Parts: sequence; C-alpha cells; structure tokens
Amino acid sequence: MKSIHTKLKLNNKQKTLMAQHAGYSRWCYNWGLSLWNAAYKDGYKPNVRKLREVFTNHTKPLIPWMKKLSSRVYQYAFIHLDAAFKRFFKGLGKYPKFKKKGRSDSFTIDNCGKPIELNGWSHKLPFIGIVKTYEAIEATTKKITISRQAGDWYLSCSYEFNATTTPKKTDVVGVDLGVKTLATLSDGKVVTSVKSYRRFETKLSRMQYLNRNKEIGSANWKAAQLKIARLHRKVASIRKDALHKLTTYLAKNHGKIVIEDLNVRGMLANHKLAKSIADQGFYEFRRQLEYKCQWYGSELIVVDRFFPSSKTCSSCGHVQEMPLNLRTYDCPECGLSMDRDLNASINLRNAVGSVVNACGRSAADSSGRSRK
Repeated sequence: MKSIHTKLKLNNKQKTLMAQHAGYSRWCYNWGLSLWNAAYKDGYKPNVRKLREVFTNHTKPLIPWMKKLSSRVYQYAFIHLDAAFKRFFKGLGKYPKFKKKGRSDSFTIDNCGKPIELNGWSHKLPFIGIVKTYEAIEATTKKITISRQAGDWYLSCSYEFNATTTPKKTDVVGVDLGVKTLATLSDGKVVTSVKSYRRFETKLSRMQYLNRNKEIGSANWKAAQLKIARLHRKVASIRKDALHKLTTYLAKNHGKIVIEDLNVRGMLANHKLAKSIADQGFYEFRRQLEYKCQWYGSELIVVDRFFPSSKTCSSCGHVQEMPLNLRTYDCPECGLSMDRDLNASINLRNAVGSVVNACGRSAADSSGRSRK
C-alpha cells in the first residue's frame, strides 16, 4: 500500500463545505462519546453499533442541517470512535476524549463501495464535487480523508500498487546518523543536515513573543496563531522532505542498508544536544526506510545499539574511547586517521555478517529468547 497526502486548491465556497463536513464528523463523534459515557454510568454495556442505530433513527431526523451533508461522514465518525475504544481496551491508547473545534479537523468519505478515481490535477469526489490539487495524482482508492492543517486543507488516501525491484548500484552500505551531518555513508557520501528548526527558531520565538499579550480568542490572536502554525508546518515539511529524498535514494540504489538501533529516548536525555537530535528526525528516518526497502526490493539491517561502531577501528579492529568532541578517529595500532562518522559507517557495513534480522532483532531474538 502507498499513501498520498497532498494540499488541496480550494475556493472559499469549498473551504466552507469542508469545514461543515469536519464539524459534522466532530459533532457525531462527541455525541457518540457522550452517550457512551452516560450509558456506562447507568450500568449498561454500550457499543458503537447501537449508538449508530439510535443516531440514525432518532437523532439525525431532528437536525435539519445534517441532511445537507454527506451521510458517509457520520458513519465514519462512529467507525473512528469504535476504533478508539478498541485501542483503549487493548491497552494501546488512552480513553477517548472529546474533539475540539479547530484542532485536528478532519472527515472521511467514500463512494458507497465504488472506487474513487484520482486522475490528474482535478478530481471528482463523492458529494464534494470537483477539487483541484497542487500536484498531479494517479490513484484508485476506496476512501478519502480530508483534514485541515494550519488553515489549509489536505487530501489523504491509500491505494494498492505493484512493488518493483530497482537495480542496485551498491550491494551493502553502512549509514551512520549524526547531529553535525544527517548521515554519512560507508562509500564516502555525506548528507548534510537541513536543521529546519534551527533555521527558523529565532523567527518562531519572535512570533510567540509578540503573541504573548493578545487576548485569547480575539481576531488578532487567531491570526497570530495561524502564522505560528504555518511556520511549524514549514519546519516539519522541510525536515520530512530531506528524509524522504535520503531514504528513497538509499532504498533504490543499495541492496542492503545497515543502520544502528539508536536509543533516541536516551539520547534526548542529554539536554545540550536534545534540540539538535530532535531536529534530525532519527525515528522518521528508520520508519521510512522500513517500508521503502519493501517497495524497492532492498533489505534493512539494524545493528544492536551496543555495537561500538564509533569506538572501533575499521581497519584493524582496535577499540578505544571516542568522546563527542573528537571528530577524527586516530588509531594508535595501525595509524588510521579518518573522520569518525565515516569510520562508524564502514564498521556498520562490515557488521552485516553478524546481523540476520532486518527488523532490528538479533538471531537470539528470532530463536525465541526474550530481549532485555
């Protein structure tokens, strides 16, 4: 499966229609959650199917404005409420909360079982009508989710595609992630970090400072909040774009990609480097690599986090301490002098033989032993 998340090009009438559908979905979700809580307090065992029947037969006919909007919206609102409770009962999430207007506004629609064809720049959506996108899309999907982020509306969907194995230029490559540079490959290629948050940190701080005394809920406060949200979106988009380009390049051109199982939570405990580490997006890098390797026929190998890639000489195997302030690895045994990140990436490439599981588990884990 592949997913699409793209910005919509809407006029004011279409934006109003999107906001009405998002409000419809939010209203139904909150209504179902409220009735669920009330029924549970009274000693009943509620379920989403019964809630949807009560809403369809008794509540919806009494509210005229709901007849002007797509009926698929409220059905998906109850489906999402059901999924939220299932995650809660399985211990995978917290108890569902009421949705607030203006925060994560979204709704889902489908074509009553028929596929939705997205072709080119203009697309005909069920009930919504013709909408335009800023990029051409070719996909066939069953349902579409439309959401609002920083004042703009986005279209999201998933569709099936045939994965193709691309020709590989390199059999094995080691990738060392860092703070100074985003990634250093064992073949010598260095990918510089975009440092998107660092670039806009001063501007973001200034905008938040100017917003400190505005009356909450006023027009000026809403305008300032929108500017701040758009700047946050820009920072996240720059970071995600850089990660997508790097992971696509690695998955398409390398047969085996060796990375280290980084303890990101532990790394963030270092408050001097926490901001820079969070700005790199290490988890997102690994997440993208995992599914792109499946798309392009590559293999992702994750080395154990305790593997001394930075402390080991890639030439003779000598191990020595390497504080973060030392950027060059100087081996006293064989005289090797090399950039520490390049040396670490070469060690990761050479460690392929000791790793057998491409999902980050060792051979002992795959044989049934629990990992501490």
